[in-house]
Amino acid sequence: MEFNPYLGFNGNCAEAFELYHRVLGGSITGRHTFGEMPPGEDGGGQVPPGWEDKIMHISLQVGNVTLMGSDAPPGMYAQPQGFHVSIHPTDAAEGSRIFSALAEGGQITMPYQETFWAHRFGMLVDRFGTPWMVNVDTQE
Repeated sequence: MEFNPYLGFNGNCAEAFELYHRVLGGSITGRHTFGEMPPGEDGGGQVPPGWEDKIMHISLQVGNVTLMGSDAPPGMYAQPQGFHVSIHPTDAAEGSRIFSALAEGGQITMPYQETFWAHRFGMLVDRFGTPWMVNVDTQE
């Protein structure tokens, strides 16, 4: 069994996954737009004007984890709450790079710093509204 985060966006999923791909590496393994839906399937052919290029589904494979997402249809988006995507880099410098890149234009909710439980830990909400935790368990 696997668990993989599936993130919802307010029309900016493509931009968010460009950032996640650049910052986290890995590879985009699937990308489908609402405009690619065949007529008659799951509302296909009834795409709201201007939504043809919005993301119906995207997958970013990083190691053995897949981060997935999509744009919520108009009027269906809800701000994420009650969870964080948790990243566990193996060293503090890589953690700092990831934290800084994701925090750009977003909001830091706990600075990236040493804690009693981790060598480095920080929390943020990126500019797309996704909450993240960056945790480095041990010293290099």
